[in-house]
Amino acid sequence: MRIIWIVIDSVGVGALPDADKYGDVGADTLGHIALKSESFKIDNLRKMGIGNIPGVNEKIGKVENPIGLYGKSKEISSGKDSVTGHFEMIGINTIVPFKTYLNGFPKDLMEEFLRRTGLKGYLGNKVASGTEIIKELGEEHEKTGFPIIYTSSDSVFQIAASEETFGLDNLYRVCEIARELLKGENQVARVIARPFIKENGIIKRTSNRHDYAIKPDKDNLLKYLKDDGIMVYAIGKINDLFSGCGITRAVHTDNNMDGVDKTLKAMDEVDQGLIFTNLVEFDSTWGHRRDVSGYRQGLEDFDRRLNEIMDKLKEDDVLIINADHGCDPAFKGTDHTREYIPILFFGKNIEPGCIGVRDTFADIGATVGKLLNCSRCLKIGTSLL
Repeated sequence: MRIIWIVIDSVGVGALPDADKYGDVGADTLGHIALKSESFKIDNLRKMGIGNIPGVNEKIGKVENPIGLYGKSKEISSGKDSVTGHFEMIGINTIVPFKTYLNGFPKDLMEEFLRRTGLKGYLGNKVASGTEIIKELGEEHEKTGFPIIYTSSDSVFQIAASEETFGLDNLYRVCEIARELLKGENQVARVIARPFIKENGIIKRTSNRHDYAIKPDKDNLLKYLKDDGIMVYAIGKINDLFSGCGITRAVHTDNNMDGVDKTLKAMDEVDQGLIFTNLVEFDSTWGHRRDVSGYRQGLEDFDRRLNEIMDKLKEDDVLIINADHGCDPAFKGTDHTREYIPILFFGKNIEPGCIGVRDTFADIGATVGKLLNCSRCLKIGTSLL
């Protein structure tokens, strides 16, 4: 049996009951995209039942007889970032939220960062949008050679630098040093390398981003599967988010469509096990940049290619599609939003129907474990089986 598990990063379906604690009351990523689009063609996702999920915006569009299992899930973990969401999917409850630095990183920590890296200085050290701070400080970075440091309401230490003048290997080097530094009382969920280049005078981020996440607790689905000798094929930033834990094989992706291409290629190569894909552009390219039309187009592009994935499914294969948090491009600010995530299951042997509102993302991981006959059960989560 194979599970093709695709995370459509940040495609939330409405604010969670505790959204007020995060300043996210009224957020609705998918609903607002539907409301602000004259036409919104996601026919395959609709057929699977995304518009029939209880409580989703009616503009998304119901169908009479969905072909998949459909529902949504709350998040029991504290936080609204990718690491927290992905960790919960595989059975890890983040009770204490990862530390954030809304006023920038403290002086003593940054001095230690400079000492360890051998750098002479840095720029930024504030909460900012990645694209905006690169526009603001890109030229100064090229003059001084100092990397650009920034963060957000997520637990991240982001380092932006030019591939051409600072060097990609050098950027990765300082990120690895930062990851070692940002532990214990200074721990952040992720250190992220954000490389960019200049083309025709315009600064552009490249696809050579690399995430250095904290290592997950060893009691998790991916570790259990690997211990049982079950293939876990990671596509996109999945390998980075789990720091390689439980991963058998991993490939990098340049964008969403490259992620779909590599998922299809994996389906040609892998006979059994888990193919686990993250499509990050919904979040990084359109959500954080508050690009409603780009987000809509990205969803439509993915939806069109769902036919290719569904056509490759074997008799006992199961396709799972879900999000990890929200990032509403029509909401205030540029950060993630605390939302329900949609859950869709499809397969030739999957009986369609509504799974309602689940209590935790871990229900997905628990179901994957059961389907793949994993010898161990997750500490949290209830299998749909």
